Amino acid sequence: METIRRVAELRARVSDWRAAGLTVGLVPTMGALHAGHLQLVRRAFEDCDRVVVSIFVNPLQFDRPGDLASYPRDEATDREKLVTAGVQVLYGPLVEEMYPEHFSTGVMVAALSEGLCGAHRPGHFGGVATVVSKLLLQCLPDRAYFGEKDFQQLRIIERVTRDLDIPATIVPVETVREPDGLAMSSRNRLLTDQQRRAAPKLFAVLTEMAAQLADGTTAAEPVLEAGRKSLSAAGFERIEYLELRDSNLLRPLERADRPSRLFAAAWLGAVRLIDNLPIIDRQPEGRGD
Repeated sequence: METIRRVAELRARVSDWRAAGLTVGLVPTMGALHAGHLQLVRRAFEDCDRVVVSIFVNPLQFDRPGDLASYPRDEATDREKLVTAGVQVLYGPLVEEMYPEHFSTGVMVAALSEGLCGAHRPGHFGGVATVVSKLLLQCLPDRAYFGEKDFQQLRIIERVTRDLDIPATIVPVETVREPDGLAMSSRNRLLTDQQRRAAPKLFAVLTEMAAQLADGTTAAEPVLEAGRKSLSAAGFERIEYLELRDSNLLRPLERADRPSRLFAAAWLGAVRLIDNLPIIDRQPEGRGD
C-alpha cells in the first residue's frame, strides 16, 4: 500500500488508474479505524477496482479545541488494518496541504445543516462540507462511501456533490454495530467500563420507539418524551436531542407518516454518542433533494 501526502501525487496515481480503465472508490476517514470503517472499505471493493482511504483529522469541523486535541490518532495501527484490507492508497495529507496559508474558502449547506447536530456544533457541518468537497475534488473518485451513523452528514454530502456538480456517486453504508447494538465509533474507546455498559441503551431506546411509531399514526412527542426519560434513567447525563425527522430533507415530523428516522445525541460523561434508526418506511429513502 502506498502512502501519499500531496494532492499532486494523488491525482497522478488516480490518473494512472484511469488510463488503465480502472474504477476508483474513496473512503474518507479521520483515522482511529474500526470495523465500521473497514465495512466501508469492503463495500468500496465490491464496486471499484482501486480504493483510496483518506485519513485527515479535520480542524475545521471541531467546534471545541479540546475535542480536536483529544481525538484519537494512531496512523501506524490504521495503516496495518488498511494493508490487511488490501487498500492500494492511504491518502494522509498534512494540514498545510489541505489548508495552505491564507486559505479562506468554505462550503456551507443551508437547511440540512440546521437542527440536530448542527444546532449543537456551530460551524461543524461547514467544516465537513469543505473538507469532503476538497477530498472529492482531489481524488475525483467514481464513488465515495459514508456510513449512515452520521446520517445528517450523509445528506449534507449528497447535497454538496449534487449542487456543486462534483462527478462522484455518494454511496451510503448501513451502520455497523457491536453485538449489543452500540453503533461503532472512534469515541467509544473513551468510555469507562460503567459508561460502556450503559451505552447500548441508546440503540435499545431507539429500537423500541421505532416499533411504536411504525404504524405511521402514533403521535411522536409522547414516545419521544418516554425515550428521554429512559435514557436519563440509564445514566445519560445530557440528551442534546431525540427527534423524529423526515429521512430526505430532515424536517421535524409529528408522526412517521412518510420515510422517517429517529435521531439521537446524548452524553455519557465526557463522551458524546450519536445514533439514528429508520422507521419502517412505506417507500424507500431517496437522496436529500
